[in-house]
Amino acid sequence: ALLPRGAESLALSFCPSEVPAAVVALLREAVEAQRGDTARELSKAALDVAWEGLNSACWRDVSVEWRRYYALSALVAALCEIKAGKEENLREAVRFCDLGLIMGAAILDNILMRLVAVLQKRLTGLKRSHDQLDDVPCDLKRPDAKVATLGYVPLNSPERAVPQLVRPSIDTFRRLHLLPAQPVLLQDTVSHWPALTKWSLGYLVRMAGCRTVPVELGSRYTDAHWTQTLMTLQEFVEKYIINAESQATVGYLAQHELFDQIPDLRNDIVIPDYCCVSEREGGEDEEEGSEEVVINAWFGPGGTESPLHHDPQHNILVQVFGQKYVRLYSPEHTDKLYPHPSHLLNNTSQVDVLRPNTCQFPRFTEAPFQEVVLSPGDALFIPRKHWHYVNSLSHSFSVSFWWS
Repeated sequence: ALLPRGAESLALSFCPSEVPAAVVALLREAVEAQRGDTARELSKAALDVAWEGLNSACWRDVSVEWRRYYALSALVAALCEIKAGKEENLREAVRFCDLGLIMGAAILDNILMRLVAVLQKRLTGLKRSHDQLDDVPCDLKRPDAKVATLGYVPLNSPERAVPQLVRPSIDTFRRLHLLPAQPVLLQDTVSHWPALTKWSLGYLVRMAGCRTVPVELGSRYTDAHWTQTLMTLQEFVEKYIINAESQATVGYLAQHELFDQIPDLRNDIVIPDYCCVSEREGGEDEEEGSEEVVINAWFGPGGTESPLHHDPQHNILVQVFGQKYVRLYSPEHTDKLYPHPSHLLNNTSQVDVLRPNTCQFPRFTEAPFQEVVLSPGDALFIPRKHWHYVNSLSHSFSVSFWWS
């Protein structure tokens, strides 16, 4: 009952000015082929064409019609693999579903999400995947001299410490920190999260090892050789977490809406109540149509860095396992932080925070800052437009909650 029957149920109609008729005909031909090598080749050809459509413009300017075409192509490719029936085909079907979920638009009552949930239950052998990873310590450090450690980053200045509050009331948080835009370390506010006790490398692989995720390659997104790739979560853990020291570059699952893609992991976390607080009179954001909280995952080995930058939304960054060093600068010192001149990166500083070139950026050392090391269970409030630099001190999993 879950699977669509034939081309008509797939709603293969698109705006002709966006998706050419010949391209639509290719997808329709793949659907009508039903099964076999011909159907698989046609569906993958349609997916390749859809990929070209997605890359025809900047992501924010890509037509929803191309994203819908991509999702439908991914669905058809997945159905071809399901009909083949073997375990390797089912894993490939999961991959196609994830491609559609990551880069496509929602289609047919979110069928890709429903289909991949069924496929995961059918796949055999998930529980045999790296049970031994449960024994890997969550403070595993990469033996690399370039990785910042607590001894490398000084934290001995009380005036630089981020203020701490233990379970403040909503009103206290709003008055003392949200309205005046002052960072604060919120303690004992997520101690009820199942993730804090359940999550290990083994647990993540068992729950989502076969799922395809986007991975950044390179220590920082400002690096010249920084790029992105797609791989399964299990491949990412094996290559860039467990065997990080043998890799020529750093892999980072960063700023990805993992919990929308994999709801089973979403059940292990809870949106902090503070994310419902508004700057408007009345305190809580109850306005109809207000933006939802955006939840992102940040998972990687020691040594990953987010360059000094600011975001347009408020953020509560929660540490699930591992440790992260965070340095914060007030927006009033922006002129000393040397933002990139290009529009694309004007929210990012040109300065390498831990190794600043004081000849090129002489005023950087004049800017006062706050700093903190996040440990499991810590939640850091970062006001919007507040500059922040982040460095993982061990392999680490953090969850960010952005709201306006």
